[in-house]
Amino acid sequence: MAVLAIPIAADESVQSLADLDGLAGRFQVINIKLDKCGGLTEALAMARAAQAIGLDTMVGNNFGTSLGMAPAFLVGQLCRVVDLDGPLFLKADRPIAIQYADGLMSCPDGLWGS
Repeated sequence: MAVLAIPIAADESVQSLADLDGLAGRFQVINIKLDKCGGLTEALAMARAAQAIGLDTMVGNNFGTSLGMAPAFLVGQLCRVVDLDGPLFLKADRPIAIQYADGLMSCPDGLWGS
């Protein structure tokens, strides 16, 4: 029987770029959440730095509207795994919302403003 390797992700263990030191060899993936790390600029830096030291990247969320997911959508372009389904769990989202279909998401014109 083959043994499946399950990658271990650093989630709460990594909240900023400074937390990446020492994670390689202990984890295989980091979970970047913009609301934890301080925003888009730090998240992009974390994704690039993690990849440079051999870690896979994913972007996640702690629930939020489509406007909260939109910057994370950009970080997702650098990640192997994207988990930005928070708006789907809200009773009501923004009038212009991220669209989810067939496992893909898209940010319509007007989501960021006009």
